[in-house]
Amino acid sequence: MPAGLQGHGAGERPRRADRRRRRAGALRRPLRGGHVSEPEDAAPRRFLGIPASPGVVVGRAFVADRRRVTVPRRHIAPDDVEAEVQRLRVAISSARVQLEQIRSRLSLDASDHSVILDAHLLMLDDALLIEQSERAIRDEGLNAEWALRRTVEKIKDVFDRADDDYFRERRSDVDFVGERVLRQLMGAPMEISRPLDLHGPVVLVAHELSPADTAALARSDVMAFVTEVGSGTSHTAIMARALTIPAVVGAPDALRYIATGDMLVVDGLRGVVLRNPTDAEAADATDRGERYGAFVRSLRSNRAGVARTRDGTPIRLRANIELPGEVAVAIDHGADGIGLYRTEFLYIDRREPPTEEEQFETFKRIVSTMAPRSVTLRTFDLGGDKFSTAFRIPKEMNPALGMRAVRLALRERDVFRAQLRAMLRASAFGEVRVMIPMIAAVSELRASRREFDLAKEELRAAGLAFRDVPFGIMVETPSAVTMSDLLAKEADFFSIGTNDLMQYTLAIDRGNEHVAHLARPFDPAILRAIATVSRAAKERGIPCALCGAMAAELLAVPVLVGLGVHELSVEPTAVPEIKEALRRIDLSEARLFAEELLGIASAEEVEQRVRERYEPVFATLLSNGENGTFTETGTFVLPEYTGLR
Repeated sequence: MPAGLQGHGAGERPRRADRRRRRAGALRRPLRGGHVSEPEDAAPRRFLGIPASPGVVVGRAFVADRRRVTVPRRHIAPDDVEAEVQRLRVAISSARVQLEQIRSRLSLDASDHSVILDAHLLMLDDALLIEQSERAIRDEGLNAEWALRRTVEKIKDVFDRADDDYFRERRSDVDFVGERVLRQLMGAPMEISRPLDLHGPVVLVAHELSPADTAALARSDVMAFVTEVGSGTSHTAIMARALTIPAVVGAPDALRYIATGDMLVVDGLRGVVLRNPTDAEAADATDRGERYGAFVRSLRSNRAGVARTRDGTPIRLRANIELPGEVAVAIDHGADGIGLYRTEFLYIDRREPPTEEEQFETFKRIVSTMAPRSVTLRTFDLGGDKFSTAFRIPKEMNPALGMRAVRLALRERDVFRAQLRAMLRASAFGEVRVMIPMIAAVSELRASRREFDLAKEELRAAGLAFRDVPFGIMVETPSAVTMSDLLAKEADFFSIGTNDLMQYTLAIDRGNEHVAHLARPFDPAILRAIATVSRAAKERGIPCALCGAMAAELLAVPVLVGLGVHELSVEPTAVPEIKEALRRIDLSEARLFAEELLGIASAEEVEQRVRERYEPVFATLLSNGENGTFTETGTFVLPEYTGLR
């Protein structure tokens, strides 16, 4: 990261935005130096957003007010149709060259995330985008800009209707690609140019940035960025974290009140932007940034080796990934393996599902890179109105309860078996586990197992190599919890998916802003469900992992371990922090405490008990190292925790 005016902190340890918000909310304290009072009609100094990439910096603002281009709409004469089609093709080709140039400039540290730009390049070759746009030009006589924008809006509609947060957020990638082609058509600049009189490192402030915009900052003097829109799990945020650029997104009115040249504090830990800070506030931010950077380096220095509790019990700590390039990140952060590889990425924005060979090459790359560590490949969790272009599924009233995941797989058996064959073939290059999502009945597990066995027979007949591969399931429906004792007799392992388990158990739509806050991991129903599944797995002697967001919640870790879950899978960059948390947990104490929690009737009471018991244990981690100290030689030292008081 370029050196800043007073810029410190690095994005080596990103975590989910909602987790950072909860943590910041619990521990937030006023900036040292006191509060500066403001008249009611004064421009605000403080902007609250989403912490997208961690770190704290102080620097001058550079405002890039680049809004979306206005699309001209006109009908063209029949004689001009082919020229207009050619104009569209040239614009797409130029956009492709731009993205390839940006991709080639990525630093080695961020090159693993170039797959995000690869996805944008694939979109430029997508038949849906090209053919529908060209058809609108030819059949309806629309100019290229109008035809392209309309096609992009149709594709975005598919993502908007998805019931899964991950897929909804991919709509922005389609938008960014469409915008890049539009700017080529209209001759509008894509690059962000700064004023000649603004020298040195700056904080970029914009309405929105694409992953390509963010990647282009890799070798620039941008020390942080702030956007008015965006989310902590977008590809733009992922790229910022890969480049270790602190970022706050979703900060409304930033462009209205921040001017180029304003001094800013960008707090990517708490999601706060402070305009024109006092000397004391700037000094506090600089100090916090230095401590955070040292804290991250301290965690990373202890990331090697198997995770163990304070009393020496080993806990498997694996990584969740969705992009092949994240394998290197998982290894670098000390993960014991891949606990969840989401294969849905292979199906994004396609007219037809990926071929067996295409999937095999992807899985082979992941497995061979991760060897000798294990890789858990989850079969596709698609369906409903996600990607109806690939599977041609009619629109459903409630896609979350419809033709989804294993139900879709058992309907599209040829597609399912092609993926299973690809996964089995990848096992010849390392340790592989196959996992089926959204199992709700023993019959679904049995039917899936038959397809798995048939895929093996087909590979043997073709003379293709594979090894013995454990066949497990995700437990994420209430019926699977209830039937876990019987499912444990037929599955080789369990992995609890708490994201969907909360949604289905508590009857809460995570995408509904009015009720999403009710989905609480410490709800007694969720804890009892986890205890039931863990107990069933233990009695049958099969592994039980947990791969939902709950596994990366610091205060949830001792509860999960106490409930008998000794395999956790988290986002790669959370691994060092969770390893450190595990070193501070006594397993026997955690078991007794978890048993106490199972007798509590409300989520509020559980949360309070957990905070009282474990906030002192994790004080250093929860404060992002703010209570660490620097020795005279400059070494950063974290206070040790010697046990529960």
